[in-house]
Amino acid sequence: MIPKEIAQKAISRMNKRITNEIFMIIQNNPELMQEYLRAVEVNGLDLVNKIIGKEIKNAYRLTNIDDREDDPCCTLIQSHQKFE
Repeated sequence: MIPKEIAQKAISRMNKRITNEIFMIIQNNPELMQEYLRAVEVNGLDLVNKIIGKEIKNAYRLTNIDDREDDPCCTLIQSHQKFE
């Protein structure tokens, strides 16, 4: 296997769980978590999480796959879209 293929496989795996990883960053950073909680208070949980999910997709130019992660590690979300 050539290094490019290894990188592509690793990136593909990360893309499937990137939403969980970004939410973990928010959850584990006191400043971001405080801002997140304020946004949820003002805008509601569903809207805040949807906007964050869309921003992740746009920032990394990802494409949805027909699959969801229903057991993420992060406690801020119950499920998330997987990307390729």
